[in-house]
Amino acid sequence: MEALGCMKSLLLAATQYRACKTPPNAALLQRSLEVFSGLKLTQLFASNQILPSECLSCLIELLEDANINPSLTLSVVTLLSQLALDNETREALQNTYNLTSVLAGVVHRSSTNLSDPVLLQSIQLLQRLTYNVPVFCAGANIDELVSFLMHHVQSTEDELTIPCLGLLANLCRHNLSIQTRIKSLNNVKSFYRTLISFLAHSSLTMVVFALSVLSSLTLNEEVGEKLFHARNIHQTFQLIFNIVVNGDGTLTRKYSVDLLMDLLKNPKVADYLTRYEHFTSCLGQVLDLLHGRDPDSSFKILELLLAFCSVIELRHTLRQAILEPSGLPVSGNTRFVTRSKTFEPSVALVHLSNQPLEGSEDCSVLALQLFKEIFEDVINSGNSASAEHFVDLLLPVLLDHLQMPEQIVDELLVKKKCQRMVKAIDVLTNILFILLLCRDEILKMHASKVLTASQCTSLIEHQFTYRGIDTGFGTKAVDSKMCKLAADTILKMLDLMSRLKQDVPGMEVSFYKVLQDQCLIMPLTFALTSDHREQVQVGLRILFEAAPLPDFPAIVLGESIAANNAYRQQETEHASNRLQMRSPVTSVTSVRSCPSNDGSTTSNIQELIQKLHSGLQMKEPFTDMRISDIMDVYEQKLSALASKETRLQDLLEAKTLALAQADRLMAQYRCQRAQAESEARTLAAVLKDAERKNEELNDLLKAQQVESERAQTDIEQLFQHNRKLQAVAEEHEILKKSSVDLLQRYETTERQYKDLQVTCNSLNKQMEAMKKLNESLKQQHDRTAAQLIETEDHRKELQQQLQERDGKIATLQQKIKGLEEKLKAQQKEKTDMQQTIDTLRKELSKTEQTRKELSIKASSLEVQKSQLEGRLEEKEALVKLQKEELNKHSNMIAMIHSLSGGKLSAEAVNLSL
Repeated sequence: MEALGCMKSLLLAATQYRACKTPPNAALLQRSLEVFSGLKLTQLFASNQILPSECLSCLIELLEDANINPSLTLSVVTLLSQLALDNETREALQNTYNLTSVLAGVVHRSSTNLSDPVLLQSIQLLQRLTYNVPVFCAGANIDELVSFLMHHVQSTEDELTIPCLGLLANLCRHNLSIQTRIKSLNNVKSFYRTLISFLAHSSLTMVVFALSVLSSLTLNEEVGEKLFHARNIHQTFQLIFNIVVNGDGTLTRKYSVDLLMDLLKNPKVADYLTRYEHFTSCLGQVLDLLHGRDPDSSFKILELLLAFCSVIELRHTLRQAILEPSGLPVSGNTRFVTRSKTFEPSVALVHLSNQPLEGSEDCSVLALQLFKEIFEDVINSGNSASAEHFVDLLLPVLLDHLQMPEQIVDELLVKKKCQRMVKAIDVLTNILFILLLCRDEILKMHASKVLTASQCTSLIEHQFTYRGIDTGFGTKAVDSKMCKLAADTILKMLDLMSRLKQDVPGMEVSFYKVLQDQCLIMPLTFALTSDHREQVQVGLRILFEAAPLPDFPAIVLGESIAANNAYRQQETEHASNRLQMRSPVTSVTSVRSCPSNDGSTTSNIQELIQKLHSGLQMKEPFTDMRISDIMDVYEQKLSALASKETRLQDLLEAKTLALAQADRLMAQYRCQRAQAESEARTLAAVLKDAERKNEELNDLLKAQQVESERAQTDIEQLFQHNRKLQAVAEEHEILKKSSVDLLQRYETTERQYKDLQVTCNSLNKQMEAMKKLNESLKQQHDRTAAQLIETEDHRKELQQQLQERDGKIATLQQKIKGLEEKLKAQQKEKTDMQQTIDTLRKELSKTEQTRKELSIKASSLEVQKSQLEGRLEEKEALVKLQKEELNKHSNMIAMIHSLSGGKLSAEAVNLSL
């Protein structure tokens, strides 16, 4: 319901806009397009429903209007690009609505402004529409489109160059009319030179587009012979394979595969490829692309492999690469030397052949077709041993394809399933032939056990009951694609049953039972009257099996073949009549094509003429003067009747056209009335909601008025900011002038730089001389460092001697303290000599002070390295003097002691001190 509502609103908005192109109507249509684009309804437009068809017609009419708003044009083109993602919708846009000519007109109108986004979107949509689709050169605006594309490709490269070149590659491919038009131009040689220069472009997409155009235009001409000569073709092969393997994306890979397939159709190029020395390694890289790729890439790779199968030598190499991967060299982008079993090409192909039906691209049919080609090569080469290990892996997948699920409702999925069935039966037939060649009874018994007679019979009965098979003769369903697929499935299954009838239990009985069924007439009719040789051969084989049977309806088969041939002849006559109706109709043909009610008038006139002739013949002997008058009267009546007949015929044609139009309008009116009634009910509920929302919107309006006032203040602030920006712009002009001055300064500094570079070279020479001098100074430094090490060792020795002397001084201090204690003990006894002892103590304190000074000087000797020896000599002299003084003092003490009556000798005193 949401989709239908959006379609109706879109049609209403488009009608209002075409009636009155005002900004509100344009805004309404823009919103409808945006909402419709957000729904992403692609498959709905592939159907033949009235409303989607009217929507597509409406969109095409909007594009045809030259006065439409550019933003609306961009929205319409974007929406059509989204719809063109679906294959059936894209075919409908191309065939039914002639969107290519309409978009060519849009490109022609927008070509004056290359920066217009409508131009880029239209070219990209055209590239998607024209891919693998022939375009008639006589179509509207196609000549202008080709001229624009060629001119833009030869101009300066921009973002439109690659889409234009890709669209030109689509138009030139398999289109002789456009190729002839391009070759007839005067500047075609300069165009060729431009395309050849693109072959050295950094973008692989640009390279493959240019090569595709060149191959379409020059492959069978002198330029193509030079370009694709034996000297250059190997480089071309390497370039194409590199693009296929290392392409910028799926689009580049698709075009490179198509290019290689087109080149293979040329016998010379195919022969060159068979002799290409790196083909085996390139084939290994291409087979590696089957692992983990998107469906589009896998589909194109399978198409390329099938194109290889069209050349016998290449098919033989491909068969070895798939069935015997151990002999295939590993591609350069793989890390290991040996291939894993899960990454073998055969496993990847089996996986692709068993993909679900809902996939976007039917890779399964191509994979099965590739299996058929591979097994045919196995049969032709007689090397059936290489395929034995592969049959076990493939048989379950093939038998799964022969199972018809009951839950399929979509007709497109049924068609896909039937296509897969046909290919699976072909592969099974080849496998059975291989099993007969290798005479492997185990595999043969396994295949016969898995494929039972009941499965084959149920599959054939299911195809019999499918709609269209058992309809009457001459109906349109007889020529439908689905019925042909069902008939092909039935006949190939019967051919398979005929090969297995001796090996599978019950298969022979079921086979002959089906041959006598009346429903088999239609498939046999299809096969025997087909344009394909293989189908005719299968039909003849089945006919030879069925003709000797007693209940075979041979007469019905003959009638069916005659009816089918008559139907085909009738179709050709209708086609020729339709072509004649498109040309201007003469008066004679219009008389012949008049309806049956006018035929009575014509017959009456003919009867009247015959009566006149007979009457004249009877009355010839009797000459009467009134005969001429009667003739004049009848001639006048005949002329009046003839003019009346022409007027009636014109009126009848107009009435029939009006009636057809009225019928169409009535059908549309009935649909619209039913839709309008449902809309009226919904609008009644919407109206209530709208009234409630209106009150809410009033409150919102008041709030927005307050916000507008705020916005006004913001605008004033923006004006002030604009003035500031103008001041900044003036400063920018000043900075421009200063940049010019700086540029001049830069030139002067560049000249100075050159002068300085000359001086730098001279300084470099001086630096080399300084390096030599530095090396000599380093040698001197090493020598002085050695001398410093020796002096350091000497200093350490002197320091040890000082420490020993300090230890001696410390022992002397201890001895002095002992003497002082002895002196204190004897102080009571030496009361008479107290004064002399005080003086001696003062002298001892002086000596103590001198000792401290000596210790300070000894510590300073550690710092003063250079004057160590002189100071040591001075200290030794001072020590000698102090020793002499100590000796003197000791003598004096001894004398004092002797005077006081002691017996201590002077030597003992000196030692104690």
